[in-house]
Formats: sequence, C-alpha cells, structure tokens
Amino acid sequence: MDSSKSSDTSSKINELARRRGFFWQSYEIYGGVGGFVTYGPLGTRLKLNIEAKIRDIFIKKLGIFEIESSVISPGQVFEASGHVNHFKEFMVKCSNCGKGFRVDQIINEKLGISLLEIEKMDFAEIKKVFRKNIFDCPECNNALKEPTQFLTMFKTTIGPYSKAIGYGRPEAAQSIFVEFNRLYKMAREKLPFGVIQIGHALRNEISPRQGLIRLREFTIADLEFFFNPEEANCNFIDEVESEVLPILLAVNRKKGIEEISNFTVREALEKKIVCSEWQIFFMVMAMKLLLEIGIPIKNQRFIEKLPWEKAHYATQCFDQEVYVDRWGWIEVSGHAYRTDYDLRCHMDASGADFRIFKEFEKPVEEVNYLLKPKMSLIGPKFKEKAEEIIADLSIVPVKEVLESFEEKGYYFVKGKKITKNQVEITQRKKIIKGKRFIPHVVEPSFGCDRLFYVALEYALKSKKNRTVLSFPRNIAPIQLGIFPLVNKDGLNDKAKTLSTFLRSEGFLVEFDDAGSIGRRYARADEAGIPLCITVDYVTMDNDTVTIRDRDLWKQVRVSINDLSKLLVDYFKEKIEFEDFGDFIESK
Repeated sequence: MDSSKSSDTSSKINELARRRGFFWQSYEIYGGVGGFVTYGPLGTRLKLNIEAKIRDIFIKKLGIFEIESSVISPGQVFEASGHVNHFKEFMVKCSNCGKGFRVDQIINEKLGISLLEIEKMDFAEIKKVFRKNIFDCPECNNALKEPTQFLTMFKTTIGPYSKAIGYGRPEAAQSIFVEFNRLYKMAREKLPFGVIQIGHALRNEISPRQGLIRLREFTIADLEFFFNPEEANCNFIDEVESEVLPILLAVNRKKGIEEISNFTVREALEKKIVCSEWQIFFMVMAMKLLLEIGIPIKNQRFIEKLPWEKAHYATQCFDQEVYVDRWGWIEVSGHAYRTDYDLRCHMDASGADFRIFKEFEKPVEEVNYLLKPKMSLIGPKFKEKAEEIIADLSIVPVKEVLESFEEKGYYFVKGKKITKNQVEITQRKKIIKGKRFIPHVVEPSFGCDRLFYVALEYALKSKKNRTVLSFPRNIAPIQLGIFPLVNKDGLNDKAKTLSTFLRSEGFLVEFDDAGSIGRRYARADEAGIPLCITVDYVTMDNDTVTIRDRDLWKQVRVSINDLSKLLVDYFKEKIEFEDFGDFIESK
C-alpha cells in the first residue's frame, strides 16, 4: 500500500468533511477533545440515512422490534454482565506529563510486535515486557511508568448519593436483556424474536487516534435475536444458502496467513465453520447492508475471532471488516453467539426468571422413586454408624439402590450391606407437560460511525480534477439540487417555486443560485447530490426542466408534470436515470 496515497485519502476526507459539514472534531474553540466529533448538516443526514438502511433491512423486512433506553445504567447491570471485570485495557502513564497511552500501541510501535501477539499477553507478561525495555513517552520523551489496568467505561453517580454507582453503557445490548420478560410478552410469548437498539454508547478510550474509527462517544446498533437452542433452525436459511461469504479462518490467522476462503452459507454450516444458522443469516444480511451503502464484496471480509480475542460472553464470534486506505482492514460489525450467558447472569444477579416454558406435543409420564430408611431396623443393627448410613442413603440415586437390590439383593453404604427390608421405596408418577429453558442469543452489532466513514471513503471519487461523492442514491444526504440557470427573467422565482413543490412531495432539496451554473454543479457533486434540476429559458416556454446525473454528467429534459413520479420511482430504485428520457446532446 502506498502510504502517501492512504494519507492523502484520509486528508481529503477530513478536509472535505470539515469544509462541507460532514463532521469535525468537537470543541475546537477549546482546543478540541480526542474521541468526540460533531456531525454537521450533511453528516447528520448521511448518518441518519445509514441508520434508516439498518432499520429497513432488520425491522421492516424481518419484523425485528426496536427499543430505546437510557445511556446511563445502574452499576448492578454491568457488574452482572461481567463488563466491570472484563471491560479493561492495559494503559501506561508518563512520569512527567501524566498523559496516558495504550500499552498495545506502545509495544507495537516501539518493538514491532504485532497487535495479535500482544493481545495474547496477560497482565504479568505485559509488565515483564516493560521491565525488560525502557519506553519513552511519545509526547515528551520522558520515562513511562509501569502498566496498569484501566476500566474503559465512564463511571458516574446517579443522583446525590455517592454509593449509587452508574456507568455510561459501552454497548446497547444489556438494556435489551434486562427487559427480556416484557419484550417476550410483546412477542406473543413466541420464539424466535429479535430486538434492536440504535443509540449512543460510551467508552473511555485511553488514546483514540483514528478519528471516526475510535470514538469515546459513538452510535451503535445492537441486535439481540432470541431462539430455542433445541429448535435453532433459521427459517430464512434456504433463501441465502447459496450466498458466498469471504471468511478469514482462525486456523489461518494463527499461522499469520491472510488468505480469504470463500464459502457458501451451506458449506460454512456443513463444515461447522459457523455453528449457528441464525448467526450466519445475519452475517449475510450485514454483507448486503454494506453493499447497499456502497462497499463492494471484494473489500469486505469476515474474520473468525481467536479464543483470546473473543468477548467474555461469546462462544463464537466473527468480525465483519472493510478495507480502508489509511488503516487497512477495520471492523464495522461483530457477530457473536452469546448462548444464554447474558440472561443467565441477570437471572442470577437480580432473581428475575428469564426461563421460557416449552409445552411438549404430548405430555410425558415421569416416574420418581422415594427411599425412606426404616429407623427401627437400621438403628439397632448399625448402632453408632446408623446416623452416617441414613445421611448417605438420603443422597444416593434411588434407581441405583433398586438396581443393586435386583442384582445382588443388597446395597453397600459405608461398607455396610443394606437389604430391602431395611428401607421403604415408594413410586410416584408425574405427568410432565413441558420444560423450562433459557433462550440462546446471536448478536449482530454495527458501529454506525464506522459505517458512516467507510460509506464516505468509498463514495469519494475524482473526475476531471473534481471531487465527487458517489453515494448510493438511497443514502445520499441531499437528493436533489434545484438551480436557476441565471438569476433573472423570472428563472429564480420559478426555481424557488419548484423547490417548494418538491419539498412538499417529501424530497430532500437544496436550492442554490450562487455563482455560475458550473460552480453549482461542482458543489453538488462534492456534496454527493445524485440529481440536479435546472430551470432555464426553455422551462419558461414549455414547463420542462433539465435533470443532470452526478455520476454520468449527462442531462435529460422532462416535463415538470412528470417530475414527481419519475423521482419517486428513481429513489425507490424502480428505474434508472437512463429511463428518464433521451440524453441531451452536449453543445
């Protein structure tokens, strides 16, 4: 990879983002704060459109529920979930300036040890590396202190009570788990069902350096899908079984091999590369989501997480990654099989019952045996040993005693023979109508800010020395640019009237009458506006306008009366630009 090219791409994106109002670092007048960004008018719209894509795929098409809960959670929630114990990073502080840095970044940059190898290290090994090497502060070149563990959750108190500890949620999943019983009722007490939450999360990153890729406050979309582990078949699997997933296997990653293996969904399940049908189904949906925001398959992959990389709650996990110029492969979504970990943890901590009752098709008869020692016979026979023998008889499996009686005529306890006449065994029959179990969960989790960044990078194009943002039409922050050819002879008023009409029809419109028509087209291309409509002198004669395509740089002329229907069909992807009419020949 050409480092100058990657730096240039990143610089272009950051410069364009600030200038055109996509995003910039927050609190710039106070020097800025790392890990926080402000989305401008264009960025806010683009981010909302990407989130709308997530809702379209998972809520509208699959019937997933959506909830919204608070960002601050009581401490008990994250103590029960294991985050307080596991959500920690190794950090090191400077002895002089006091700034903190991630240990993995220091070791990687100073010693060249890969991040994968560093991730395997425990705290003792990390300390050993620091004792063997002298590391200087990247900021002031003074010595760094010994590493410590840093809880990367924002901690606070709830109300005026210092003992009422709360945390800013580092994910949006736990509030779905704690509300499981209510949500299960809303699902008509039927499995499977899913719940998604799209909202802000907080992680107190030690030294965020990668712009939108690593933030302290970010937007996450966590989807928890609940199902019966004994009825784990996905009812959509036939629809996706021939889809091909690019997967980097854990076995290859251990060997340092970056080779992608392509598997159909059916192959991946048969070879047990992915263990859950629901998990691989959501991986396919994630792949399609990225296609819809402009990321080609060749620049997507799923990496199988190694044992020491997996979150504490996951038995199997894949990260969906996208290749970007500056940082290489970055994670944009995670796909974890969480089993019943979270529901069980919250059951144990809160006393709530998250078990589901599953009724059998046919009731099952269960036979139970009860064993009662005959004190009048055992006491005189075994004297001081009697109490121990009776205690042991109370815990042995009754079936085991019965089988021994049938086979030998006695049962050994504490080296003593117990015979049939010394105990009373009764039989009880019970009709079992069903059983209780804790549902299992698969989780696709999306980083919305990262999706925003990759959509922006892959939209960035250059055409005849002009910057063009070629967003897919369904996520473009502005749909239409409306321009008068010149600001006289009534063209400006006609264009304003058309803008008002199209806004009333539900389109996102930008009216621009500043500068030449060529400069307006250039500004529109840079903002990623798919179509520009120009009101010219011909419009005044016959009520037609020209429509210019952002990517083709070609124009058609259509009647204003036909405009609304054509545009609706175009943005619903029922027609292409070529279907608007014949291209106007360039003069």
